[in-house]
Parts: sequence; structure tokens; C-alpha cells
Amino acid sequence: MGHRVQLTCFIIPFLCLFSFLVPSAYSKFLYNNFYDRSCPALPMVVSHNVREAYRNEPRVVATLLRLHFHDCIVNGCDASVLLDDTDDFKGEKNTVVNRMLPLTFEVIDYIKEDLERICPLTVSCVDILTLAAREAVLLTGGPFWRVPLGRRDGTTSDPKAIAQIPSPFDSLETITAKFTSKGLDLMDVVALSGAHTIGSAQCSTFKRRLFNFQGTGQPDPSMDASFLSNLRQTCPNRADSNSNRAPLDSVSAYRFDNAYFENLASNTGLLESDQALMTDPDTAALVNIYRMYPRFFFHDFANSMVKLSYVGILTGEEGQIRQNCRFVY
Repeated sequence: MGHRVQLTCFIIPFLCLFSFLVPSAYSKFLYNNFYDRSCPALPMVVSHNVREAYRNEPRVVATLLRLHFHDCIVNGCDASVLLDDTDDFKGEKNTVVNRMLPLTFEVIDYIKEDLERICPLTVSCVDILTLAAREAVLLTGGPFWRVPLGRRDGTTSDPKAIAQIPSPFDSLETITAKFTSKGLDLMDVVALSGAHTIGSAQCSTFKRRLFNFQGTGQPDPSMDASFLSNLRQTCPNRADSNSNRAPLDSVSAYRFDNAYFENLASNTGLLESDQALMTDPDTAALVNIYRMYPRFFFHDFANSMVKLSYVGILTGEEGQIRQNCRFVY
């Protein structure tokens, strides 16, 4: 493992600074064994519920991973994305970017309900979501990593803050700025973009690449011609196709692997923001490393997920432990 990091860092040394800092810099706040005594059944409960959800609806793994990212990148990992709207409260959950499979939210509810019976008011919703994201990656063939635990749930949620989430229409410069504002770096941008090896996207998020790229009236010239033709069949140039979906990784949509990076190298990345990784020499170099060496990708993805899970965390007496992930008390 050390050798793999050294090779990546030898090629792009400045990107690796935080690879070695995460455990020592943050371990005083979170602990891998935080619930070992207070709720030892936690890993089993999370794993069982995510597996059951996956068995019923395979798409749920991608949306769990997406939900975790959306939670952390918007004002920190605090489960704010799980809060329901009420008559006098409007949060992030029902915004356009967080409209996803109902089962995605339900599986978190099921886990929480099980845990409240076993170890009431002990495990935070944000820790549940963080563990569920790891389980989703594992279920689809991705890497294992130890999840530091001990976060507490937030009590607020701001629908306007979803502007912090990278958009499929954002430039690479804008996406990188959004990551760095959270203490993440360029390696994290590329590694976490690799989550798009599973899941799908609505035509509305990439249709302009097919017909009117940057207002030119022409398709994105970087797109592979055969790929473009296939996508135009899925997403014809009319409004009623906007909700149609295409896999983010046309090679292995339900398997967590490095095919996403192969796609970028062959100009078959689905989203404009994905293919943009090939327009910068540093990000393109990482794409090619991950394309050639899947173990490097798995290592860096796991490391970046740990870094992500520390963004804006609440610990100690901050926040609360919700009894129901949909509401504060």
C-alpha cells in the first residue's frame, strides 16, 4: 500500500500532501472503535439493511454514495440532508439535486429504527450515512476502508447551500474551488469523481453536450462519435426526454471499478464535468494512473472518502444524536 502511494506521489508530488496527514491530523476527533462498547451491532445492522435495499433496488448503492457526498460537501457532514421539510422549516432534502430514490432515505430510516431498539440515542444519523456509503461501495466491488466514527447530527439545513455542490455544468476550475473550500485537493477531485463508475444521470444533465455545446448549436467536439450517436437515441432533442437516464459508466454501470477512467481517456465520459478532467495536465495524469492501475484508484478513493467524512464535523457536545433522522428534537 505504501508503495502505491509513493508511485502516485512520485508522478504528481504536490497532490499527495494530505494522503499522509489524515489519520494523525484528525484522529483525536473521531475513532474507528467509537461504538464498539455502546453499540457493537452497528456494522452488522448497517450492512444487513444496505444489502437488503440493494437486493430490492440495485440503483440504491449509487444514490447512497451520492447522498453522503451531498451531505458532507454542503456545510459539512452533519446529516442535514436527511431532515424533512415542515411548515416552518425548509432544508436541503427536497431540492432538485437531492431528489433521488425514496429507498435511499428509507434505508437510513430502517437502520436508525433497528439501532434505536438495540442502543437508543447512541448512533448519529451522520455516522449511519457515512457507514452506509462505505457498504454501498463494498457491495459493488469497491475498496474497504475503516470509517472513523463519533460525529454528531446537525440541527439546521439550508436549501440555498446546495450551491456548494459541484454541478455537471461546472468548469474544472469551479469544481476544484468547491473542493478546496472544504479542505480537499485536486487528487480528491479526481479520486472522488471516480464514484461515477456506478449510477446514472438524467438526460437534462448532459443533453447540451449532444446538441448545443456551449451555445454552438453543435455537439461537444470531444465526444466519441459512436458514443454521441448512442446517447442521442437515449436522449433525443426534445423536452420529454429530459428525465430519461443513461449510465455514468457505460461499461460497468453497477460495478465499482476503474472503467470510468478508461471512459474519460477514450472520450466517452458522460458528464461535461467528468470529461473536463482530461483538459488539465495534472488531473489528466491522475486519470491515466487510475486507468492503468486500479489499485491506486481504490487506495486514493478510500483515502479521499475518509478526508471527505471529516469535513465540517460536529463532535463532543456539539449538535445532537437524533432519535429520528428526519427531524431535530
